[in-house]
Amino acid sequence: MTRRPLPRILTDSTPVARGREFARSAADSAADVFHPLIMISRGLRRLLAAGRRRWSDTPEDRRGSLLFMAAGSVLAVALVPYGPLLALVTLMGAAAWAGRERSAEEPAGPADAETDRLRALYEALVPYFAIEGDPTPLYAHDGDWESVFSDYEFDEAGRPSRFTLKYPPYFTDGDAASRARIEQVLHAKSGRGREYHFAWDEEANQLTLTVLPPLPTDIAAQQFVTTHGETVLGFTDPDAVQRTLPVTAGEATRDEPPVIWRTGLRSTEPHLLVLGRPGAGATTLLRSIALQALFYGDVLVIDGNGTGEYACLAGRTGVMGVETGLSGAMATLEWAAHETERRLITANRARQAGQQAPDDIRWPLWIIIDRPTALAHLAAAEGREDPQRLLQVPLRHGRAAYVTVVVADQIDCAGMLSEPVLTHTRARVVLGPAAPEEVEAVLGAPPHTTPAADVPPGRGYARLGSGPVHRLQVPVTPDPFDDATSEAHRQAVLSLLPERAAAVGAAGDAWGLEDTVDAAAIMDAAGAAGTVGTADVASVVDTANMASVVDTAGADRTAETEDADDGAVTNGTAAPGRTPNPTVTADPTVTANPTATATPNETLSPTATATPTTMPEPTATPKPTAPNNTSRTGGAIGVDLLFGGVAPAPPSTPSASQEATVPPERA
Repeated sequence: MTRRPLPRILTDSTPVARGREFARSAADSAADVFHPLIMISRGLRRLLAAGRRRWSDTPEDRRGSLLFMAAGSVLAVALVPYGPLLALVTLMGAAAWAGRERSAEEPAGPADAETDRLRALYEALVPYFAIEGDPTPLYAHDGDWESVFSDYEFDEAGRPSRFTLKYPPYFTDGDAASRARIEQVLHAKSGRGREYHFAWDEEANQLTLTVLPPLPTDIAAQQFVTTHGETVLGFTDPDAVQRTLPVTAGEATRDEPPVIWRTGLRSTEPHLLVLGRPGAGATTLLRSIALQALFYGDVLVIDGNGTGEYACLAGRTGVMGVETGLSGAMATLEWAAHETERRLITANRARQAGQQAPDDIRWPLWIIIDRPTALAHLAAAEGREDPQRLLQVPLRHGRAAYVTVVVADQIDCAGMLSEPVLTHTRARVVLGPAAPEEVEAVLGAPPHTTPAADVPPGRGYARLGSGPVHRLQVPVTPDPFDDATSEAHRQAVLSLLPERAAAVGAAGDAWGLEDTVDAAAIMDAAGAAGTVGTADVASVVDTANMASVVDTAGADRTAETEDADDGAVTNGTAAPGRTPNPTVTADPTVTANPTATATPNETLSPTATATPTTMPEPTATPKPTAPNNTSRTGGAIGVDLLFGGVAPAPPSTPSASQEATVPPERA
């Protein structure tokens, strides 16, 4: 039988195609008409999701204040004329902006030159990461480099500035030598002349290489925003520390990440050792530390170079002395050792009595020594003991006595440093160009960066205790008396220097002397003033020479010290050498010379009469008063040495014996 044909509606496809086209056009027209509504609704959903995330991220103790601010904003909008209408328009606009369609741009692949560099890096690492017998080798010749490199970036010259590579799990990434070989290959193949940072992720078997920007060299000496016991050594990379400080560079102010060294009772690295090449900036760092320490302590400087790099500190308030010679350095270090012992004894007695340590004990003392090996060489040539031996007490017990020691020397002379210096200086700094092996030998850990091709002064590495190794750039702190110093840097350093002590100028003007102590000048001035009669000249010269040992480099002396030194002149004939009684402590209200006695041949001032000077009765050790940094001068060391290690406090009013022995110009 014949088959009946199908209905026309099923065999003719023209109406179906026409219907599909009509439906598509209708949908497009509806989408065009309702596109603003769709975009606004999508934006409202995104804004609502962002608000929920913000609410969930807000701590519970701050949600109340956030809700109160939102309610207050809604109330303020409701009270403003046309406020609700303006708020609705603003909300619709924000929703339209948030709901707009964002075209996802596909990341463009590397260019041909960049691809060749990545392939060259891959092939260079094959001998180090490939082993025989690996069924699925990650590294193989003519292998897939795209499976190894990720997150790669290139600079304008086409050199890689950052990338992350994978390495096989069996690679010995815990071996320092294996790491060093990989870092050396990547440094050579990525381009020399730049500093690279290598971050090893041993858990994920990944290595991230990053090109480090140069550290700022335009930060001059200034008063940094730090607390008591904090010293800024320099500045480092932003991701190395979790703190920034506001600094002024030129006329602009910005935040920079500092390397802060903490000292005090709870410091685990109370002393610092700085090593570097000549001209690397070690003296600049010590000068910067001294300027910062003068804000909350006393500073004692020993310059082994003898070049006068610290002459700007001489005679300043808080600077106890600036020594450049061997004799002065030995006497100063001996005083520092006795001062440390005195502080320990006084603090121990206070603790046993259940009292707080006196304020003068808790006032920090900084001992800054530049080139101690040069002084050791001079001492050996003269047959004297090594001055570094006198540093043993401050280094071992300085933290408990609030004494901090800073030592700087050349890296080539590190073998001449004494054992206490190398043992107790747990804060280390290496400045200038140095091989990775030298940096590791000094700091105790290798740096995670490659050495820089161009090393400016003050550039190096720092490590505090057992912490990580940081790149370091020291603030520009030049010698203000150097002719090569720019005017801006000179004024920056001079603005940080304390004023010269007022007592120094008054004492010097009374005798008509300059700051430098000179025996001949003392005799000439005293004779011209008519204040010395038949005094023993040898006693005067001996006293002046002892003062010059403990107060060199123009360090002035206080009026109290000069009274003690000149007692042999004004009171009468004295023995050439003085032997202070160590068992008797001077009363802070009486200043007398126990070895000098008045003679009938003494010519006194017209207003003073010769009276017998009696020995002060032995009294208990007076409680030290709170130190006043504004009244400290460079002659404090001379007082301590002349009185057997204990400096008497300045009297408030002169006693009768003082009025009789002090010249009228000084009274």
